[in-house]
Amino acid sequence: MVFVSARVVVFCDGDFWHGRNWRELKSELKSRNNPDYWIPKIAANIRRDLLQSKELKRMGWHVARLWETDILKNPEAVAKKIGRVAKNRSEKH
Repeated sequence: MVFVSARVVVFCDGDFWHGRNWRELKSELKSRNNPDYWIPKIAANIRRDLLQSKELKRMGWHVARLWETDILKNPEAVAKKIGRVAKNRSEKH
């Protein structure tokens, strides 16, 4: 999601695809099917996410990265938090 006037960008990252708890997940992947594909794939996603966030911040954007399970656990709280950030940032711009 992008809140242009507030310069806020929100990423909703899937736990698996974006490597939540990467050390544990990486260890688990070693014993699953096709670890030679999945470990580099997810590691590359993590690196890309970090680079994207860094570049957006450098450009003056507020970057919020949210995990899938946190969103699913309490979507209302997540929505309120995003709303507060966007409102506060809008008031400053």
